[in-house]
Amino acid sequence: MAEIKDPENTILMELKDGTVVIELLPDVAPKHAERMRQLARDGAYDNVCFHRVIDGFMAQTGDVKNGNMEGDFNIRMAGTGGSEYDNLPAEFSKLPHDRGTLGAARSQHPDSANSQFFINFSDNHFLNGQYTVYGRVIEGIEHVDAIVRGEPPVSPDRMISVKVAADA
Repeated sequence: MAEIKDPENTILMELKDGTVVIELLPDVAPKHAERMRQLARDGAYDNVCFHRVIDGFMAQTGDVKNGNMEGDFNIRMAGTGGSEYDNLPAEFSKLPHDRGTLGAARSQHPDSANSQFFINFSDNHFLNGQYTVYGRVIEGIEHVDAIVRGEPPVSPDRMISVKVAADA
């Protein structure tokens, strides 16, 4: 496993094919980094599906309200919810949406991010300045690349567990 320099700001996401190590960027987006740590510690991300996965673009997950249910109807509902916490204000920066970066998913309102996020499959610079970047995959991008595609996927992949490295 990659050397973890800051366990408090490192996320360990277990997928079907292995562990994805994510470095959070609290110096860039402190509120978003704190929210991901909080939801990981709550266990809220465990078993949540990737509900929108577009080849060459990104894999979206994090609907802790609807994304952990089974069944066709519930999979279609995934992507419509958030968490029990208030929405977050945008924390836009100069960091580009490069391959492996995490972006905060939101509605059309810039200050509507909550629990959902996406991982970029490729450099998606057309998103720069429009979505908060608050982390990056530092190991295990091949496991992200293996996530089943679809909007939603017929049988979506899930985050088996999500933990803060300091707690693991």
